[in-house]
Amino acid sequence: QAQLVESGGGSVQAGGSLNLSCAYRYGGDFLGWFRQAPGEEREGVAVMYIGSGSTIYADSVKGRFTISQDNAKKTLYLQMNSLKPEDTAMYYCAAVSMQTLSVRFVNYWGQGTQVTVSS
Repeated sequence: QAQLVESGGGSVQAGGSLNLSCAYRYGGDFLGWFRQAPGEEREGVAVMYIGSGSTIYADSVKGRFTISQDNAKKTLYLQMNSLKPEDTAMYYCAAVSMQTLSVRFVNYWGQGTQVTVSS
């Protein structure tokens, strides 16, 4: 079982920043962020191995987004900088069974938080 609660979404202009948070209750090793734009398939953004801190990112967000976590607070973060209109999507925190961006390996989903980037 897992409990994942996202917060921090909102509307921002292109070039701006947002920091998403996910308060989690999960005993597994991998947590990540996924997103789904209207009319598009859900896709992986970033996944972290909680034990070591190792991370993987989608090519589209490398250098702009940073996934991190505060183990004491049991909170996962996604710092998003240099946002683009194409980053507009519902962002989901997810518990994953391995370090992959594939949605096939997601075991649990949060409820999502909307991010809207205007040009």
